[in-house]
Amino acid sequence: MKYALYLLSILLCACNPASKKTVDNSSDQNGEVRLITLAPGHFHAALVQKEALDGVDSTVYVYAPDGPELDSHLKLIQSYNNREEKPTHWNEVVYRGNDFLQKMLQERQTEKSHNVVVLAGNNRDKTDYILQAVSAGFNVLSDKPMAIDKASFEKLEKAFGVAAQNNVMLYDIMTERYDVWSEIQRLLMQNPELFGELVDGTEKEPAVSVSSIHHFYKVVSGKPLIRPVWYYDVEQQGEGIVDVTTHLVDLIHWKCFPEQIVDYKKDIQLLSAKHWATPLSKQQFTMSTGLTEYPDFLGKYVSDSVLNVYSNGSFQYMAKGKLIDLSVIWNFEAPKGAGDIHKSIIRGTKGTISILQGEEQGFVPKLYIERDKKINKTTYRQMLDQAIADLQTEYPGVALKEEGNRWEIVVPVELQSGHEKHFSSVIRKYLGYLNQGNMPEWEIPNMLTKYYLTTTALSMAGDSK
Repeated sequence: MKYALYLLSILLCACNPASKKTVDNSSDQNGEVRLITLAPGHFHAALVQKEALDGVDSTVYVYAPDGPELDSHLKLIQSYNNREEKPTHWNEVVYRGNDFLQKMLQERQTEKSHNVVVLAGNNRDKTDYILQAVSAGFNVLSDKPMAIDKASFEKLEKAFGVAAQNNVMLYDIMTERYDVWSEIQRLLMQNPELFGELVDGTEKEPAVSVSSIHHFYKVVSGKPLIRPVWYYDVEQQGEGIVDVTTHLVDLIHWKCFPEQIVDYKKDIQLLSAKHWATPLSKQQFTMSTGLTEYPDFLGKYVSDSVLNVYSNGSFQYMAKGKLIDLSVIWNFEAPKGAGDIHKSIIRGTKGTISILQGEEQGFVPKLYIERDKKINKTTYRQMLDQAIADLQTEYPGVALKEEGNRWEIVVPVELQSGHEKHFSSVIRKYLGYLNQGNMPEWEIPNMLTKYYLTTTALSMAGDSK
């Protein structure tokens, strides 16, 4: 089914877009997609281009205000072009100016090609850029989050309707689906002999418990990451409860309700939400941004020289009758030997499948399966051996290691890839959808549900200002 069909109801009530001019998005003579990078303020914009991409023109048009964010983006692209192993060959054609959006619309609308606008930057402006781009007939591949509050969610909902009307494709970059542990967890959950069915869950033991710990100071592409100063303004970046939680909600629905529509109007009930701040010293702020003083717009978050960033949040909700609990935490820097940390515990009637990454695991992700105690261990092990044998076709080298009442599903190093690698997987999936002219019917409604949940949770948690 064409993804646009789901949005018919939205189209009937949507306001007229700001621009009704539509671009012919058929392929150009070389059959290539052309990337347009708009206002790159986050390093994720560059990661889209970390690898060469078949069917994508090597010339990329960049439209942005002049400044250090643009310079940092171009330096990252240059580093990919200049590396010794598998260098890329991107040709960046750059427009610098405060009228960058108008210039992009003026210069690129007349091209008869698969123009894809890549967005990764200031989240306060992102939803406006999305709406204007799809209204003008551009496809859009956007970093998360595409909406950071209720007003921008309503604008995003309208953008999906306009995209369907203009026959262009709007998609967000959900890299965590390509994490090998998540892939295998999802596959095992679809084995009724091992997992059974997702339990309803209780407040003490939810059907799904997911958490994620991140860090402001980190190394990206081999160098310390310098964050733009607006990153610490929740009115521009968005609170943690609407940012990383997009990945968590996406994974939960992708795993628990595979290829099913999760409709926020029928299937979702938000139960509770809260948020809290991470305190950063001025020294930590300087390490992260390179600035020695707080800018005026951060003054309202500063107390006794400490910057308080509302980067943490949690909420509980019901999805199709299942109780789900999730949380996100931001610290300044990871413990030695650690990076970002993810935990995912999903309970079935026959087994619980977990991804753990704590100190016990040496801060390395590990995947476990634990049988329900009512099931015979020998019988369960036989079924598990068969499941692992089946997995080895797609995941060669996967093995079992018994640990008391549970088994670790050992994933060989060759199958493991980091966060940066996953960006190429996302864009290749998106390019496949673009070439087909549609995407699975559940993708768009589930994107809307994801952003409804995060922005509604923010409202429930209370005003952070």
